[in-house]
Amino acid sequence: MSALMEAARLSGRPVVTLDGDAVAQVRDTVFDGPAGRVTGFTLSGRGLLAGPLRQSLPWTAVHALGPHAVMIRGREVLAEPAAVVARKEAARGRVLGARVLTDTGAEVGVVLDVVVESGISGRVAGFLVSARDAVVPGSRRRRRKVYLPRGETLAVSGRALVIPAAATRFTADDLAEFADQVAAYRLRDEKEVLP
Repeated sequence: MSALMEAARLSGRPVVTLDGDAVAQVRDTVFDGPAGRVTGFTLSGRGLLAGPLRQSLPWTAVHALGPHAVMIRGREVLAEPAAVVARKEAARGRVLGARVLTDTGAEVGVVLDVVVESGISGRVAGFLVSARDAVVPGSRRRRRKVYLPRGETLAVSGRALVIPAAATRFTADDLAEFADQVAAYRLRDEKEVLP
């Protein structure tokens, strides 16, 4: 599996061509929640006072998503904003602040961020969640932030995110541990699919 990163930390990351030209920086990450994939990025110009660009970067044009930059083949792959932020995709991709529920009806918490895989997959691996006591035992006065795998049977409505109940057994406190939990969760899913 590729390295994992929080979508919020992608904001401000440079968009660089394979020739080494920095052409923009990431403003926002747009993704299709039910499909569990990044659809692209809205962009801003380079520099502190630069505003939004009139171009976006569709995921299909991304050469690689790395720890320090988003790589593209050339400036010509940038597209009109509608290529990334179509109304349908934007409405389905709203999960920040959504309540997380299991497919058995238990409330898990609230989505704080989306965790994506680096590389070329654009796959959403899971979520950073402000978890309720039912998921993370401890003080009832404070909620804890945990990473939770996405699961393959996912529903997103903009107000709620529904995950498989089994996913709540694979939480982690940090991204390094979460990568192991995602791998274990996916292995569990593969074993259940096999006859």
